[in-house]
Amino acid sequence: MRWLPPVPEHWNEQRAKTFFREVDERSKTGQEELLSVSHLTGVTPRSQKKVTMFKAASYVGSKLCRPGDIVINTLWAWMAALGASRHVGIVSPAYGVYRPHRADNFNPAYLDYLLRTRAYVAEYIGRSTGIRSSRLRLYPNQFLDIALVQPPRPEQDLIVAYLRAQDAHIARLIKAKRALIDLLTEQKLRIIDHAVTSGLDESVALKPSGIEWLGHVPKHWDVALLKHVADVRFSGVDKHSHDHEIPVRLCNYTDVYKNDEIADSMELMRATATAGEIARLTLNAGDVIITKDSETPDDIAVPAWVPNSLPGVVCAYHLGLLRPEPGRIEGEFLFRAIGSARIAEQFHVLATGVTRFALSKHDVKNAVIPLPPIEEQKAICKWISDECKPLEEAILRAEDEIKLIREYRDRQIADVVTGQVDVRGWVPGPDDGVADEDLAVLGGDEELDTNGEDDDGDD
Repeated sequence: MRWLPPVPEHWNEQRAKTFFREVDERSKTGQEELLSVSHLTGVTPRSQKKVTMFKAASYVGSKLCRPGDIVINTLWAWMAALGASRHVGIVSPAYGVYRPHRADNFNPAYLDYLLRTRAYVAEYIGRSTGIRSSRLRLYPNQFLDIALVQPPRPEQDLIVAYLRAQDAHIARLIKAKRALIDLLTEQKLRIIDHAVTSGLDESVALKPSGIEWLGHVPKHWDVALLKHVADVRFSGVDKHSHDHEIPVRLCNYTDVYKNDEIADSMELMRATATAGEIARLTLNAGDVIITKDSETPDDIAVPAWVPNSLPGVVCAYHLGLLRPEPGRIEGEFLFRAIGSARIAEQFHVLATGVTRFALSKHDVKNAVIPLPPIEEQKAICKWISDECKPLEEAILRAEDEIKLIREYRDRQIADVVTGQVDVRGWVPGPDDGVADEDLAVLGGDEELDTNGEDDDGDD
């Protein structure tokens, strides 16, 4: 195949239909292990995930998969949201599940490495159909026609052992970088928390705030309910497009969760909204967007700030839009305050739920916020920006280093699983072992859960 590099002569290379068949086995109870299909970690139990997920009310009728099956998120194959399962579990009924004709044809871990290499992802994109790149679908006949590279099974096992050993070293390096990022982030949060709750002048007289968790605040500050300083608007705009609605760009949950600021340069999803939704939820300069529901209380009320007006960009569902009252509160100060650990804690406590936590509009409106005079708010925001800049630059450097490490890993995997690097003479060393929980860091913080809100609602 021209899209694959030349492979060793003793390796087999045949279309996927030679080795796999599509199956459609359904769950009758929905009680099996719920599996997440990720573009970074393949098919893994959702219970192991640390990123925000979205759950359905029932999983009866979900597709069953078994160890050795290939599971593909049909809608997100172009982003490599697929892999070989090591578990018995359930996935979305919209996904493709492919079962091997013979269990010994492939080591599932070898397939997991192979199927997410860049060459294969490019082939999925080329064979997928759809109007827009973000809505390409890889259907069964298209996947089963793709060539799979098959080394002898003992060589597959050795390739897996070699790559896991390399992953052990890479995982330790990434963990060290992550630990540094955590320390820098903690220092940044302490700076913000002190500034937005105590101000910049250590000599100023204090007064009891009347709120136990807030403690004392500067004597000349107010303590206000959020509804008195900002207009609170919840969104119900989904990601679907309708002919009778107006095209827009959506600021989604993940856009807010991953970024401090929402900017026009971001790659935002395209959808449609009604004229009324556009009038009410278009992002204006100074707006603060918060997450209003999540699987964990800690992910409630995560804020992002809108520095400049964004015509045509609309706040999407799972989010709340806070529009500051001019002259009362600066949008940037509101963003900093809600991001403060002490102030955010009240949202975590207010969030209700069992498997999913959510804030009501009443909760948000009646949240408490310290309120300095408007000029002091501006001074606090500038001081925070100046103090946090070196920390943020150090965090970005560490994140860039992690990206480079991952790029090296991707290149190494591609070379080994296609036989460009011969590992048959490799012997494991004493430091080559790694626990599964250590390998979890290879997934990355940017992981997208494609089993939930991003899989076109097919769960």
